[in-house]
Amino acid sequence: MTGRRQLTLISEDKMDAMGIATFANIKQEGTLSQDPGVTEYVVCITRALLEVVPPEYGPDDGRWEVLVFEDTSPNAFALPGGKIGVNSGMLEVATTPGQLAAVIGHEVSHVLLNHGNERMSQSMLADATVNAASIAAGAAAPGYGEMVAGGLGVGTQFGFLLPFSRKHENEADEVGQMFMAEAGFYPAEAIVLWQHMAEQGGDEIKQWQSTHPSDETRIERLLENLPLAMQEFERA
Repeated sequence: MTGRRQLTLISEDKMDAMGIATFANIKQEGTLSQDPGVTEYVVCITRALLEVVPPEYGPDDGRWEVLVFEDTSPNAFALPGGKIGVNSGMLEVATTPGQLAAVIGHEVSHVLLNHGNERMSQSMLADATVNAASIAAGAAAPGYGEMVAGGLGVGTQFGFLLPFSRKHENEADEVGQMFMAEAGFYPAEAIVLWQHMAEQGGDEIKQWQSTHPSDETRIERLLENLPLAMQEFERA
């Protein structure tokens, strides 16, 4: 999708199994939103984005699951196996459908670009005691749960997300902006989203900002990508 060569030592089936198991744990630890209107709003935006995902890069059999969690932290995540979660706190920052599409498009891009697989594969090379079998065992074995969750970008404490590398974040920003444009969402909304993030205060925002690339850097990069995204938006 980006043309960049990647080290991916874990099979797609094993990645899906790990994502599904991790999502099950998150559902156990978290609290699901009881507002059907909010959930349908998030699901509707997500479906619009998934309709433009090339079938070779993602599940096209309707197995994507989208849930909203009652959590004040402005976070969202996507996991292999077609699992997407959005915290209610993100809706306080992403105040329009386009801004939420930018968030979800970014997170889905991490999955479609195999960023979790690449990060865990790099860990396998760095630590000779970790192999594909032990990582895959994390789908069922609690002993590897923390390692798997970290590799997929989810912290051990629910609601806290771990950033991918700068390269991965850059790719997810740009590809996510293209996805939202193809789905008919105004791609400049991605820039407005990060402006909102930069303007927000509070402990949750500070925690998010401490673990992710600076808002100014993302805004600059998304501005550079905007002309290409606008071409897709106009076609859509």
